[in-house]
Amino acid sequence: MAKKKLVMMTLTRIEARTNAVNGLRRMVFVIFCAAAGFTCVAMAFPHRTKLEEMESRLEEAKQREERALADRDNMATEHKAMREDPAFLEVHARDRLGLYREGEKVLKFRKEH
Repeated sequence: MAKKKLVMMTLTRIEARTNAVNGLRRMVFVIFCAAAGFTCVAMAFPHRTKLEEMESRLEEAKQREERALADRDNMATEHKAMREDPAFLEVHARDRLGLYREGEKVLKFRKEH
């Protein structure tokens, strides 16, 4: 009977150690997974900042393109008016040469850039 009691105590201690080792193993696994997750997130930050920088450069390029297209449209309209509208051509030429008719008041506006 004493031998049976000794065997039971030994088994109880072995089960306790096994449970402790299993708990420790689970805790190490959770820590490893958390570290791997944080590493992935940390590695994504430089890419995110580069993406934001590229998006801002793209937005600036789109704005420059819009301004260039608007300028092109204005020039095309002005060119067409010069070819087809003699009154516009006269006004444009007089403005460029600084000429005006007698009794005419000329107002000039400066463009601010």
